[in-house]
Formats: sequence, C-alpha cells, structure tokens
Amino acid sequence: MPANPERVRFAPSPTGYLHIGGARTALFNWLWARQQKGTFILRIEDTDRERSTQESEQAILDGLRWLGLTWDEGPEVGGPHAPYFQMDRLATYEKHAAALIANGRAYRCDCSKELLDKLREEAAKQKHAFKYPGTCRDKNLPKGTPGAVVRFRMPDEGATTFRDLVKGEITTQHKELQDEVILRADGVPLYNFGAVVDDVEMQITLVARGDDHIVNTPRQILMYQALGYPIPTFAHLPMILGADKQRLSKRHGAVSVLQYRDDGYLPGALVNYLARLGWSHGDQEIFTLEELIEKFDWEHVGATAGVFNPEKLLWLNQQWIKKTPLPELAKHVAPLLAARGVQVDPERLARVLPPIVERAKTLVDMADQARTFFERGVRFDEAAAKKNLTPETRPLLVEARALVDRRIGEGAHALEQAFRDLAAQRGLGLGKVAQPVRVAVTGTTVSPPLFDTLVLLGRDEALARIDAAIVRTGG
Repeated sequence: MPANPERVRFAPSPTGYLHIGGARTALFNWLWARQQKGTFILRIEDTDRERSTQESEQAILDGLRWLGLTWDEGPEVGGPHAPYFQMDRLATYEKHAAALIANGRAYRCDCSKELLDKLREEAAKQKHAFKYPGTCRDKNLPKGTPGAVVRFRMPDEGATTFRDLVKGEITTQHKELQDEVILRADGVPLYNFGAVVDDVEMQITLVARGDDHIVNTPRQILMYQALGYPIPTFAHLPMILGADKQRLSKRHGAVSVLQYRDDGYLPGALVNYLARLGWSHGDQEIFTLEELIEKFDWEHVGATAGVFNPEKLLWLNQQWIKKTPLPELAKHVAPLLAARGVQVDPERLARVLPPIVERAKTLVDMADQARTFFERGVRFDEAAAKKNLTPETRPLLVEARALVDRRIGEGAHALEQAFRDLAAQRGLGLGKVAQPVRVAVTGTTVSPPLFDTLVLLGRDEALARIDAAIVRTGG
C-alpha cells in the first residue's frame, strides 16, 4: 500500500439527476481510488438551496450504487470527516474565512448590489470585463457588519502555474483575477472556497473534475496557499459532446443514469462505455470492472472532448448481454417481467433466456420477448397481424399447425426441417411460411428463433395460439 494512499472525491450538487458527464467523473475518481488502494469520498455540495432537492440527492446515490461505484466515506456511510453535506459545515467555512481575514488574505466587503451593478454597467459601456476594484480592501470592516460578505484578496502581480494530469501545464496571470466573494453574508460559501475548505479538511490528494472548472483552479490554488495547506494534484476531464459537437444534452439521447437502468442497460455496459469515452487502452473495447481498475491511468485520458454515441452504447450493451452468465441475466430480467405483471417461474425463465440472448440489445428487449412464454394467448402488434394473418396466409397456417402437432415432440431442429420441406413443396422461401406462424405465436415479427419458441411454448399453447390466428384470418 502506498505510504500516503490517494484520497479522491466526487462532489455533485443535488440540483438534478446523475447524468453521463457526472457519472464519468465519478467513475474515473473511483477507478483511481480502487487501483491505488485509496479512498473514494462522496460529498454533496448543496449550497444552492433553491434548486437542491432530496429527490435529486437520492437519484445521485441510487445512480452511483447501480453503477457499482460505492463510496468509502459520505452520505449513508459516514466517515472520519463527517458531515459530508456542505450546508452542515458552515461553521468550518466561517473558521477558515476568519483565518484568512486574520492574516490579511481576505476582508469583509459591504458594497451594495446597486453599487456593483453600476460598476458593471460602466465596465460594459467601456467594453471591458468587470473587475471588482477592491473598494473595501483596506476598510477593516468588523465582524457583524450588516450585509457584509467576505472577499479573497487576490495578488496584484505574478502568475499561478499548475501541471494538470490531462491538460498539461496551465498558467494564469493574477491580473486576470479579481477579489472574489468566498463567503456570503449568510455564511454560505461560494463554490471555490467551499471546495477548497472541504478538500483540505477531507485530505483530498487528487481533484479530478470536468474541464469547465479549469478557470477555478488557479483561484483555488491561491486559497490553498493562503490557508497554508498542500495543493492537491489536478486532473480536468474534457467535455462530452453530442454528434453535432455541441455540449451533451437530452436531445442527444443523454439522460439520467437511472433512465439507462430503466431502459434495460446493464450497469457493467454503461461503466465500460463511460470509461472508453475519454480513455483508451490500445484497441480494447470491452472491459470488465476488474480490468478497468487494473489498467486505468491518467496518461491515456484524452485531452479533447469525447463524442457520445448512443448506437455504440447499445452495441456494447448487446455484447455485455451475450457475455453475462445466464443466472445473472435472469436476476435482471425477472424484475422487469414482474413489472409487466408476469409471474415468473425461475426454472422456465432459465430455459427461455438462451434463445433470446443472441439477438437482444437490452434487458427490456429480453423481458418483452420472454413474457410471451409466461402468458396465455398473444398480444398482437396490429401492423404485424394485418400484414401476416390474412385470408391468403390461412392455408399455410393450417398446414403449419398440422406440422407442429405432428413434429414438435422431435425438437426445434426437426421442426425447422419440416417447415423447410413444406416451403419447398409450395415453392416458397422459408420466411413466407415461418413469418405468419411467428406472428401467430408471438404477436410480432421480432422474436426469439421461431422453432425454439414453439418448443418452449409446448404443443398445447403453440397449437392454441395458431388456432386463434387462423380464426383471426377469417377462417
């Protein structure tokens, strides 16, 4: 074990669900912590009181747990640096702000909103960026001054340089920075200060987050130095874009992590996809969680934005379905069947899944295809029925019924050969005979292999469904 094990954190705001970008940030932190035998901390930055909700907080916790990204310290787990909610840590921020004021690195400011708005308007008229002029720098306003915020005193000269594990060396001139507010009048910290204090208190060694935070990093480094604490290493992950190279949003198919669960994706598949969305290891595409922990490094995290591809994710999910042991798949599919009002017989489900696995792209596909084996009768897709169950197909259905009655006991292979012989006798392709029967017994044109399906249904149910379809043709 390293002498000073890595301590990393994921610090979401509970103002929305856990989305793809946040999940990838959490994953990279988690992989590094696991590989380095370190600690993965979950911290909730809930200072936006108007937009933070209990529902969002729970969705974040549930999303991380579903992905398998369990945390070592944080909500519902506890730890030596509790509490892990910023609104429960206000006294800590007050203490550190007081220390900065005492050593001249921060000061109280009572400039009114009206004054600041006026200064911004003047800056806009002169076509230059607004920068707080330091009006209250030397006023030495006492604690308790009505409406006073605390501002951090930025250096007037020089520059801050840091080496980012992903982006390389980044330098910011201090003249570009302003004395920013770090503590509101109500004692609630702003992002930069709250993050620094918490990272100090929680002994964070590496801060890995989205590259939209690069502008915050020099400000935070100056705060670490002013507080007299070591500066962590930084890694800024590039944005995830849609196919149109715009920032990822719902219109690109990016939804909450839990929506992917509900849509039938395996957690391992989504983790695999997120890992490859910005990190590479040769040409390998499919990784188990164990392989990701072993192989992950910062050297191969790309510095440019990744493009989210829903089709690639769907393909990867299909590969994961094929490689997942059947008993584990059954554990995922059974609740989906139960949600559809289907009583599941585990032994029957074990027999039903093998022919479904090969073609299924999602667990929802599997549940939709499996349900037909647990129900009496058929739910018809009307378009499929209208096309395939017609007076013209009725004679073929009648002959197919007789074949099923005679040959189903011989198994799927013999049944298929009998259908091929029938098609040849009629001068038809196999599909012309098989498709009406498929719709008759499954209600749709998309199903597990037909002859396996017939055998799994059994003679009585298969014949009853074909009989119902014959009636539907008008016979």
